[in-house]
Amino acid sequence: MKNYSFTKIAKVTLLAVVISSGISWKKVPTETNSNRKQEITLNGFTFQDLNNNGKLDIYEDYRLPISSRIQDLLKQLTNEEKASLLIGIGMPGFNTTTFTFNPGADLGKVPGAAGGTFEIKRLGIPTVVVSDGPAGLRINPTRDNETKTYYATAFPVGTALASTWNTELITSVGNAMGNEVKEYGVDVLLGPGMNIHRNPLCGRNFEYYSEDPFLTGKIAAAMVNGIEANGVGTSIKHFAVNNQERNRMGINAHVSERALREIYLRGFEIAVKESQPWTIMSSYNLLNGKYTSERNDLLTTVLRDEWGFKGLVMTDWFGGYNSFRAPFSPNAVSNVTDQLTAGNDLLMPGLPAQKQAILDNMKSGKLSKDSIDKNVSKILELVLKSPAMSNYIYSNKPDLKTHSTITRQAASEGTILLKNNNNTLPFTSKSSSIAVFGVTSYDFLSGGTGSGDVNEAYSISLIDGLTNAGFTIDKELESAYKPYTEGQKEKEMERRQREGGLLAIPKRLPELQLSKSFIETKAKSAEIALITVGRNAGEAGDRVVDEDFNLAADEVSLINKVAEAFHAKGKKVVVILNIGGVIETASWRDKVDAILLPWQPGQEGGNSVADVISGVVNPSGKLTMTFPVNFDDNSSSKNWIGTPAENPTSVTYEEGVYVGYRYFNTFNVKPAYEFGYGLSYSTFEFTDLKLSSKTFTNKMTVTVTVKNTGNVAGKEVAELYLTAPTKSIDKPSSELKAFAKTKVLKPGESQTITLTLNPKQLASFVTSRNAWIADSGSYKVALGTSSLNIKQTANFTLANELVVEKTNSSFAADVTFTDLKQ
Repeated sequence: MKNYSFTKIAKVTLLAVVISSGISWKKVPTETNSNRKQEITLNGFTFQDLNNNGKLDIYEDYRLPISSRIQDLLKQLTNEEKASLLIGIGMPGFNTTTFTFNPGADLGKVPGAAGGTFEIKRLGIPTVVVSDGPAGLRINPTRDNETKTYYATAFPVGTALASTWNTELITSVGNAMGNEVKEYGVDVLLGPGMNIHRNPLCGRNFEYYSEDPFLTGKIAAAMVNGIEANGVGTSIKHFAVNNQERNRMGINAHVSERALREIYLRGFEIAVKESQPWTIMSSYNLLNGKYTSERNDLLTTVLRDEWGFKGLVMTDWFGGYNSFRAPFSPNAVSNVTDQLTAGNDLLMPGLPAQKQAILDNMKSGKLSKDSIDKNVSKILELVLKSPAMSNYIYSNKPDLKTHSTITRQAASEGTILLKNNNNTLPFTSKSSSIAVFGVTSYDFLSGGTGSGDVNEAYSISLIDGLTNAGFTIDKELESAYKPYTEGQKEKEMERRQREGGLLAIPKRLPELQLSKSFIETKAKSAEIALITVGRNAGEAGDRVVDEDFNLAADEVSLINKVAEAFHAKGKKVVVILNIGGVIETASWRDKVDAILLPWQPGQEGGNSVADVISGVVNPSGKLTMTFPVNFDDNSSSKNWIGTPAENPTSVTYEEGVYVGYRYFNTFNVKPAYEFGYGLSYSTFEFTDLKLSSKTFTNKMTVTVTVKNTGNVAGKEVAELYLTAPTKSIDKPSSELKAFAKTKVLKPGESQTITLTLNPKQLASFVTSRNAWIADSGSYKVALGTSSLNIKQTANFTLANELVVEKTNSSFAADVTFTDLKQ
């Protein structure tokens, strides 16, 4: 490459250092734009002359602290450029009139990505590309005029991953996911999603981890650390209380400060403190009368001042508007002043009207220079540490084969065995065929819809997985189901396309009607029956009780007929729940012999389920939420969805902190399956529970020995629940405070687990004192395999009340209501 010689340059600014030397320059291509940038070699270091001005500016010197480089950039940026950086570049190729992507349009650097930040060409500031989503990178799998494909791995959905209770495994999944992000040229992945499962009907529960904030935070932190180890960013979302999809952009959630801090914010707090994600995405909804993207107490006081968050906050797409159509109405613009001053640094996807409003408010003084520079600094920090800024040469060739192995392992480990009468599973016989019923068996669901969907190269159905494992599928059943299922799927996809495409609410496929005599014939010839029940959901809509949470009549009929026919022949029936959210099981579970819950297990789902059915993998998944007997048993059922129900604008979280098992266990409401529950093909014994001290001081170490007392190698989860004294405030009967998963234990093998309790885990939030307070008195430590199946207990005391953390008064109520109490 030709070198270019410049006249002697006597000064190069390096903070306050002046260096006199010869400098070598050459022109090199960059990945960020079509201009060719000069390269400076100085004292053995090579720099990009990003602005082509023939000298090394402070911001171009990657050896300097990012804060110094940002300050230099702020001096060089115009107000117009600053305003541009505060809004995204829009959604490349998206037509805001038709709400579709224009055929043949320029789809940007990475087609299918959700958007990005604004490029400042004159300063060499590139676009930072952001893309969905929580279960794997979402980009277009094909591109115009190319034969090459750009598929990504569809990992198990968030609920399935959390069901592993294995943070080390989650980090490995995140690492694989982050590799695909980086190698496809994306800088920030818009995930993980970590809202609380307040109610089983939330349409996006499949994306989220749990009803418990501690488990949510730990799983999210592990995922973020895995992804960001690749040098790319994440955006944990949706901050906060985005716990329903119906009118998600206009719903005002009324939540007490205690419920917020203990339940809905606590997971985010753990993730921030243990992983420092590059970005956080604010939610659509209003919180106590104000959009979350406009709340200074949420985005600055709590998030940054109290928790120490260092990164950038972006809105959800069109956040701050009350509908997706609203931004495109004449003269419509979000309250950019409140959003930016609250600490919401980046407005996504970015609209011209927002930029103009920012410029107008800068000119009028409503937006001060200091305030704007604070927001811009966060965006520049993101840009400066991004792969785009370092001109990373991405391959477009991530290791999809290796990642398929990781997703298969994660899916099988997240599979939960809910029932297994008389060791129905594992099933290893291959002497005759398996009768596989249910349309979902032939159209296995790898994941949900909406932004949480992934464009994967393939998806292994249950039939494929069983066949790959060496089982023989009843061909007559298969030949009946396959064409029927394909036809029903085609109709369903046509309906979705008419009703919103990606954001259309999915509906289940009706079951194939089989005669009683036909099923009886199969009971004679097949060795065992498998029935798959499927449920799908996604963005922009919530589930319903009838024919969704509850089984539909055709599903009940199928279970009844198959169970009756096969049991009459002394043969077993297994139900597989290929679902994204909780369903009712109590009314039909006694009719079948085993129930397996793999959730929506990603692209290798059929193989993963076959691994568990055949016993190649011993199931070790545990529920991260409660399965109620009836929908009305949920504490939020009375106020779920808000009012008016058709298009709710107001919802009150009257259940307070009593969400999920905190309600069921405290108020003695019997669940179908409790939080933390999950069976194994083996049995485990807990012994030698020991506390490091009988009196709590700064921390408490808890050890317990877990032994495999069965005949099959497997893993077990040790779940630690704490019962605290109730002097200052009412409290749940017990709460999850620590957990750990064993290694694979051989029969007879033991492992000692060590868990730690810190002061914050003893404390509850007392609103009247603006503090996290641990009451003096006796605390009970309970170790078990679920929130109800406790194996060992011990007690310790806290001699004096402990004020663990003082906070700032926040989230003032906009309506009067009283939280549920014991």
